[in-house]
This record gives sequence, structure tokens and C-alpha cells, in this order.
Amino acid sequence: MRYTVEYRNKEHITGLTRAISQMTTRAWRIMEICGGQTHAIARYRLEDMLPHGIRLLHGPGCPVCVTPEGLVDCAIALATDSGATLATFGDMMRVPGSRGTLMEARAEGADVRVMYAPLDAVALAAATPGREVVFFAIGFETTLAAHLAALSEAVRRGLGNFSLLTSFFTVPPAMEAILSDPSCEVDAFLAAGHVCAVTGYAGYRRIAETFARPVVVTGFEPADLLYGIYHSVRLLEGGETRAVVNAYRRAVSEEGNLRQQALINEMLEPSDGEWRGIGLLPSGCLRLRKPYEGYDAIVKFALRDAAGERTSASATGCMAGEIMLGKKLPAECPHFGADCLPDHPAGAPMASTEGVCAAYYRYRTSKTINI
Repeated sequence: MRYTVEYRNKEHITGLTRAISQMTTRAWRIMEICGGQTHAIARYRLEDMLPHGIRLLHGPGCPVCVTPEGLVDCAIALATDSGATLATFGDMMRVPGSRGTLMEARAEGADVRVMYAPLDAVALAAATPGREVVFFAIGFETTLAAHLAALSEAVRRGLGNFSLLTSFFTVPPAMEAILSDPSCEVDAFLAAGHVCAVTGYAGYRRIAETFARPVVVTGFEPADLLYGIYHSVRLLEGGETRAVVNAYRRAVSEEGNLRQQALINEMLEPSDGEWRGIGLLPSGCLRLRKPYEGYDAIVKFALRDAAGERTSASATGCMAGEIMLGKKLPAECPHFGADCLPDHPAGAPMASTEGVCAAYYRYRTSKTINI
């Protein structure tokens, strides 16, 4: 399949790993910021192909993983206390809140439904005009357009019984928070190609210049990721610490998708918000603008005070926050593989299919996937 097979080619991969090894003269720590990239790194054992000095750190690149417990509690409350139909993607069903999970709420009789697209929830609202339908919408910049297109359709059809419980995050503030930590070990970032396909990458220049950390935009196949690591090492070894490189040109342009950006800017605005296990990030979230507040479940059902974080990582013993900040590996958490398993996760990074703990459990405890 084009754009897949050629980026898993053994000769290309061998050549890239050789080039990385030849230029590496010291230890470097490179963080990928996307859960999809984390899974590819674990699946193809890319860490094992790199020279000893190169260490990959895994960032908070999964929106399900950083959705605060308070929002999960709000979703459960909507389906139980408010009697609404709560629809969401399957990944959110097993994410724990302080009141349990949506899957448990459904087992106890709440109307919680798994849907494959936000527009399916709009169709449900149209078919059940006497019932409130709330879609628990999760995402970084990549998936915002799909949620907003559904909301636009609900507005067009005048569906007053439809609303969104939003858990929308934006990547740059998380990168800034990581780099502002005095104990930060990140030398360079791999930026997510699908996010940059929407936003472009010009905004990363300020981060690179402010913190003297290069940023390389790359994709998700083995060769893409190794190519991104190659450029990261090249820049670091050459002292070009304030550079931004687009290593994913087949999908990303500097300006990004202007139509999607216009839709996002029209309907959403930056907001300070909680990231699970990490804390409050200034402008780290996006919320619906005032003209659309009638479709905001937090406003509609007066849930503003209940939407924040509930339990600190230290209180539960879950090390998800430290893992997503690149300070710990999943295997260093005492719960990993013991009482934290994909079927019964103790933390969101094990519950989500894009979570780093799920990736390590699935691929690092099994045989290497051949390329």
C-alpha cells in the first residue's frame, strides 16, 4: 500500500539507523508528543534499533489519557443523575473517574452509548427530540473539525436537545509546560504530523527559540519516525537548538489546513484547563465560544464546578503523570502489569488504545513485530 510499505522498507530503516549511529557522539533525549507515534515506536521496537546514547521519552500525546477525572465524573453524572443519553468513543468507556467508569455506569442502567462518529449522536438527537443527547467529545487539534462539523449540523437543524461535553486540548502549551519544569530532560521534540497537518508548524518556532530545543515534525511509520530522530540528532549535534524542521512534507505544510483552522477559530477559544496527572495548563484547552454556549454541556447542565481534576496521581499511586511527562517508564510503575491491565486499567494511559502504558503492555511484553 502506497505511503505505508515504502516507509517500512528494511533497507531504508537500516540506512537511517546507521546514519543516526554515525552522527551520535553523546546522549540525547528525544520526546515524541503523540500517542500514535508512541505505539509505532513500541510496536516496531525502534528504541532497540537506536544507538545506546539515544533515549526516547514518551509525552502526553493522548487526549483520552489527559482528560481529567472531573470530566469523566461529569459524563457519568449526565447519564445517571441528569438522565441524558451520553455518547462517546469506545476509548472513554474504561477511563476511571472518581465515580467509576462509563462502562460501569452503563452496566448499572445508565444510557451510555458507544458511537463511531459525532454525527451519529446528532442523528440520535434528531430521532429522539424529547431526550437530551450529549456527546463526550475528546481530542487534540487533529479531530476538532469532526466534532465541530457535528455541532454545526446540530445548530443548522435547530436541535436544542444536543450538546457537547468537550475535552479539547492544544499541544504547544503542554510542550511549554514540560520545558519549563526545572527537572525537564527533553533535548528535542518530535511533533505529531497529523496535528501539524491542521495547524501548520510555524507556531513551534517560538517554542524552539524560547527554550533552545529543536522541534521536528514527523509521521507515524518506522521510517518516518527514524527520519525525525535523524534530524533531531543532526540538529542537536550541530548546535542548531532553535530550529524547526518539517520531516513530513508529504502531509504537512507550514500554514496547515486553513479551512479547518477557520472553523476552529470561529467556534472555539483558548481556555486554561486541567490535564489529568499534569495539572492546570494556561491556554492548554479549548472551549466553545459564547455564541455556542447553549450547546456546551458544562454550561447547559451547570457542571462548571465539577469539571476539574479530582485525585492526584500520588494519592492513587498511579504514576501516569510522571510517565506522560517523560520522567518514568510504564514498567517503573508498581501497578503496571499487576493490578493495571488493559481489561482493568488503574490509569487512563492503560485504558486508551493510544496510551503509553497500553503500548508498552501490548508490544514490550510480546515478541518484536517484524518490519
